[in-house]
Amino acid sequence: MDTSTSAELEPARISPPPRISGAQAVVRALEALEVDLVFGYPGGAIMPVYDALHARRNALRHVLTRHEQGAVHAAEGYARATGRVGVCIATSGPGATNFITGLADAMMDSTPVVCITGQVPSNMRGTDAFQESDVVGMTLGCTKWNVQVTDPAEIPNALRTAFKVARDGRPGPVLVDITKDAQFGTLLDEFDVPAEHGDHYTRWTYAPRHTDLSGVEIAAELINKAERPLLFVGQGVLLSGASHVARQVAAKTGMPVASTLLGLSAFPACHPQFVGMLGMHGHYAPNIMTNEADVILAVGMRFDDRVTGRLDDYATQAKIIHVEIDPAEVDKCVPAEVALIADARDALEALLPHLKKRQHDEWRARFDDLSREEEMQVITPELFPQTGPMRMGEVVNALSEQTDGNAIVVSDVGQHQMFAARYYQFRQPDSHLSSGGLGTMGFALPAAIGAKMGQPDRKVIAIIGDGGFQMTAQELGTIMQERLGVKVVILNNGYLGMVRQWQELFFDRRYSEVTMENPDFIKLASAYGVHGERVEDRDDLTNAVARMLRDDRPYLLEVCVGAEDNIFPMIPSGASVSEIRLK
Repeated sequence: MDTSTSAELEPARISPPPRISGAQAVVRALEALEVDLVFGYPGGAIMPVYDALHARRNALRHVLTRHEQGAVHAAEGYARATGRVGVCIATSGPGATNFITGLADAMMDSTPVVCITGQVPSNMRGTDAFQESDVVGMTLGCTKWNVQVTDPAEIPNALRTAFKVARDGRPGPVLVDITKDAQFGTLLDEFDVPAEHGDHYTRWTYAPRHTDLSGVEIAAELINKAERPLLFVGQGVLLSGASHVARQVAAKTGMPVASTLLGLSAFPACHPQFVGMLGMHGHYAPNIMTNEADVILAVGMRFDDRVTGRLDDYATQAKIIHVEIDPAEVDKCVPAEVALIADARDALEALLPHLKKRQHDEWRARFDDLSREEEMQVITPELFPQTGPMRMGEVVNALSEQTDGNAIVVSDVGQHQMFAARYYQFRQPDSHLSSGGLGTMGFALPAAIGAKMGQPDRKVIAIIGDGGFQMTAQELGTIMQERLGVKVVILNNGYLGMVRQWQELFFDRRYSEVTMENPDFIKLASAYGVHGERVEDRDDLTNAVARMLRDDRPYLLEVCVGAEDNIFPMIPSGASVSEIRLK
């Protein structure tokens, strides 16, 4: 007799495989890619992702900036202080377009940032829907790669590829635009997004990085035979973690070492072979001696116009050895005798065994002579003025001395940027963050937020002019909300100082629209719950800096400096590096 129940006679039910939403896939992918911090600002087209973030808020921290541009700059600061990829999120339309300045900044300065934007639903694209913008088209020129995702199943690979592109080879920004229906849609909950492995995004084949170290022995022979060699360190030394190898190369060869603006902190400022910063407002000796060197080893730099001055009279007597990860930069501005296409660390490590021990005492002594001339005419009066208003240089010098050169300094753009670069004595790598190629005013305050969140145990000091501060001053709200111990130093001269300096020197003092009537910065800081202090007397500076540095809370120090304080030396626009002016 058959005793089976009717339930036992029914076919077995197979449960459908679990599915998750595209928005959940975004968050899951970020976690799989080892992201634990994102900066952003919510809105309608990205709301599903923010809902998914809420569910995972204990694993993935979100920092609400006060403007989308601030989110990108914060991600840049985080990336440059930590060596990791910075991540930011915004909605469609104005949220996405507010990313563009930060993307362009990151592109110029080779900063790995992944920006995720929401987009209107697929069926509404091209209809001028509310907050629709062609963000992919708009950002083609300021990203390494960008993509619009309309299928939720493509989200994991799109983000995996974005991270690979952002950090592989020459780093840079990437944008992933995700339509709202892709965020609401579902995909199988079975994907894997390893940090470094797996298939690439199906719609795009990533071109592998090209490496060519075949010229190493030729480069070494040039250096070994040189009588007047120079080593230039650029940001590529920092990005590749090659600071220690650069010191080994310098020690073995005896070469003087100079830095680009973004290469600062790659080589200790206190090192006896360090001769200063290159470029328009750099140090006197390395600029003058560039046109006397017979061999220049340029590592991780691109010979931009602020470094070279007039190209037809730049290092024409020198054989250039260009170490560069991006072959597009080689021979673009300055012809190279030998090009080593590789990561800076790999190239220097390959070069080091072939180098001979040298001293070059006489050659280095010539740098010392020029440095003494600059010391007498520029540096001593700048750092130790006896009378008159406070100088920007003495403020930076006080910060450097009281931190022993070990803080992370985030400077904005303008005269104060050059004073910070010249007079802060950087001792540790990855300690100088600034907007170099794009020259973005407003960069420093949000970038300092990212740097502090990436390196919470280090002092982070934002040095900002009164003009640049007011471009992103609202990010004091982020500092307040996150309780970040960022130190903000405003060098207030009541002018857009760098423009004013050019108008003084080259436009017969016709000061056109550079005078600034400023708010009470201390009251503004207080409104955001940030303690502030104003310094107007030189005798109060040292103690005020000490009070700021002792305080673990966020702190704003406004220092009133001379209204017509100029930054020298200076290479006038269109001049040769040999024509650098001390006054």
